[in-house]
Amino acid sequence: MGSSKNINVGKEVIRIEAEAVKNLQNRIDSSFDEAVNLIFNCKGRVIVTGMGKSGLISQKIASTLASTGTPAQFIHPGEAIHGDLGMITKNDIVLAISYGGETLEIVQMMPAISRLGVKVIVFVGRMNSTITDMADVVINTSVDREACTLDLAPTASTTATMAMGDALAVALLEKRGFQQEDFALLHPGGSLGKKLLLTVKEIMHRVDELAIVDVDMDIQSTLLTISAKRLGVAIVTENNGKLSGIITDGDIRRGLEQGGDIFAKTAEFLMTKNPKWVTEDTLAINALEKMEKYSITSLFVYKGRKNDRLPNGIVHIHDILKSGIM
Repeated sequence: MGSSKNINVGKEVIRIEAEAVKNLQNRIDSSFDEAVNLIFNCKGRVIVTGMGKSGLISQKIASTLASTGTPAQFIHPGEAIHGDLGMITKNDIVLAISYGGETLEIVQMMPAISRLGVKVIVFVGRMNSTITDMADVVINTSVDREACTLDLAPTASTTATMAMGDALAVALLEKRGFQQEDFALLHPGGSLGKKLLLTVKEIMHRVDELAIVDVDMDIQSTLLTISAKRLGVAIVTENNGKLSGIITDGDIRRGLEQGGDIFAKTAEFLMTKNPKWVTEDTLAINALEKMEKYSITSLFVYKGRKNDRLPNGIVHIHDILKSGIM
C-alpha cells in the first residue's frame, strides 16, 4: 500500500506542476513583450536577483540568459544592500524574482536602483504587492496551488518561474537571431561546441608525422615505414615528389589474403589513386561524415584546394573520435 501511495503522490505533484506551467501561456502578453524589448535594447547586462528558492531560480535564469546570448549576472539581494549594488550600472536592467512580492531585501534595493535610472522587471506571484508597485514591468507567475501536500513549500511556483525565465531567454534568442554557431562559441568545452567549432587543422597529423614512400618502394619496406609512423597509412609519391596515391596496412593485408607474392611488388601496385581529401578548415564532424560515407579511416588534408603536391597532413578517424565530438 505504501508503495502505491508514493506513486500516487509523485503523479499528483507532476500533474500540479504541469498544470501550473500550462497556465503560464495566458501570461505571455504585452508585459512579456515589453520585457523582451527592454532587455533586447539594454546596453548592459540583465541583473537577476531573488532570495531563497527564488534566488536559486534566479541563478538558473541568469545562466540561461547568458548562455543564449543575453549578458546576465545574478546578484544576491542580501549582499546587494550591503555593497554589491555597486555591481549595477546605469546601462543594466534588473530582473527581480519574488513570489510574494514583499521580499525585504529586494524592497530595500529598489530606491537605489531607481536613482540609477535602471528599469526593473519583476516575476511575481501576488500582483497586489510592494514590489509590483516599484517595478516598470510586471510578469505574473502565480500558481493556483503548490505541489507540496501542505501547500507551503515552493514547488509549482518555482517551476513556473523557471519556465517563464526560459520563455524570456528563448524569445530573446530568437529576436537576436542567435544561431548554433553563436551557442558553440559560448560552450567551447561541450560536445556541441566542438561539433560546430573543431576543424581538422586542430587535430590532423602534419607532414613530419606521416609515412611517405616512393612508388617504387617494395611492399615489405612500405609496411615497415607505415608501422614506424603508427598511423596505418602512407603517402605514395612519384620520383618528382608529386602525390601519386595512398596505401594502408589494410591494403597490404588484403593483398596477402588474395594470395601471390605481393612482397615482390611495389607500393604503386597496391596503392589507391586519387585519395579522398578535405581542407584544413573543414569541421571535424564533416570529415567524419565523409569517412563514414566512403567507409575509410583517413583523409588527406590540404590547406586550400587540392593539388598534386604533398597534403599538409592526414586526419584519422581515431583523432576525431578522441576529440569528444561524438
